[in-house]
Amino acid sequence: MTREELLALPVAVDLDTANKALTIGRSTGYALAKRNEYPVTVLKLGNAYRVVTAELHRLLGIDPAELAAGSELCA
Repeated sequence: MTREELLALPVAVDLDTANKALTIGRSTGYALAKRNEYPVTVLKLGNAYRVVTAELHRLLGIDPAELAAGSELCA
């Protein structure tokens, strides 16, 4: 995923999106989540897994504040 794509993610994403961001294969990602070994916190909501995007940003060294700073208009 590009930096811009990562910054455009919603507050929480499904495990497949998190896997893509972390370049983890689908099977490996789900296996890690089931063993509680995923690199960020995984929330299990019913049958669905969700990952908080802020944790992905932190792990990947992306500062969402840079997006806000870059979008300010100069007078």
